[in-house]
Amino acid sequence: MTFRKTDHRRNAIDYEVAGLTWLAAAQPAGAAIVEVLDHGHGWLTEPELSSVRPTREAAEEFGRRLAHTHAAGASHLGAAPDGFTPDGGYIGRAPLPLLTAHIDSWGEFYARYRIEPYMDSLDAQARAVVSTLVDRLVSGKFDHDQPALVTDPAARTHGDMWSGNLMWTPNGVVLIDPAAQGGHAEEDLASLSVFGAPFTNEIRAAYNEESPLADGWQERIGLHQLHMLMVHCFLFGGGYVSQTIEVARRYL
Repeated sequence: MTFRKTDHRRNAIDYEVAGLTWLAAAQPAGAAIVEVLDHGHGWLTEPELSSVRPTREAAEEFGRRLAHTHAAGASHLGAAPDGFTPDGGYIGRAPLPLLTAHIDSWGEFYARYRIEPYMDSLDAQARAVVSTLVDRLVSGKFDHDQPALVTDPAARTHGDMWSGNLMWTPNGVVLIDPAAQGGHAEEDLASLSVFGAPFTNEIRAAYNEESPLADGWQERIGLHQLHMLMVHCFLFGGGYVSQTIEVARRYL
């Protein structure tokens, strides 16, 4: 059976198809990616995946394979997938800036293009907290290396790795619905626990064995979750704002 998805936002399907193709190019060592069977203007067709109960073994295998997806690399932070003109993508229903210019500092990139674009959704008090963190990020205080296997300037990231985008199938974890981009590998790993993906600790541990993470990665999990949290503030507001501010305060 197949599944047909439609989306009439400008370039949304083109972006998704390019992202799925780009991520799949890291196979066979990389993570499994849902296949694009066909696509056209505003639609794409994918196989309908069968779901099974998550297991520790599947989680560990996924962690090892994700390390090789990231290691396939990208030319720079914010890079669009190959074959997509970088005039902007999407993460969920929110716009996502994509860049043609290289920014050397991860902190500056993260602050300017993964946090600031969503700040209008915050009230004045929350905006003041996040603005202080933005300044600290731009200063380079939180800059850190990519995992060991990533030798390009940026990792090849899924970009929207919450639990709902991991399909646990009879053949292991298959990734769907990316916001694929050049990014920091730790953001994918951190995003797993925003909404509680099964066996998150096992995924991270297996990844770290395959491609050792930079020292202090555990303390940066919240920092790398802030992009996804800010997007949820932008889309939904409500309780996400208080959660976001609680996380942001840890890094002030």
